[in-house]
Amino acid sequence: MLTVSVLLTIGIPQSHSLKEKRGVVRPLVERLRTRLHVTATEAGLQERVDAAQVGFAVVSGDAATARAVADEACRFVGDYLIGRGEIIDTATEETLLR
Repeated sequence: MLTVSVLLTIGIPQSHSLKEKRGVVRPLVERLRTRLHVTATEAGLQERVDAAQVGFAVVSGDAATARAVADEACRFVGDYLIGRGEIIDTATEETLLR
């Protein structure tokens, strides 16, 4: 079994308040959960109005499937952010569970 954990740092330059930031981040996290069935949350930079960190994880018995779902989720985030923000940094960690 493989766990793939991804932490995305997202820039939201047009956001000028935490309310505007939440308007981007909350729907993104919810869509990751419902559409791609990954565990997702806002994981950092909560005090910043122009940036966020969103983390998600995928667990699968098949390593190729776990990596493919994580890649699909990253592409989904990039597509979702068009006109709203951009992915600044991506940190990925894989853990093999026995």
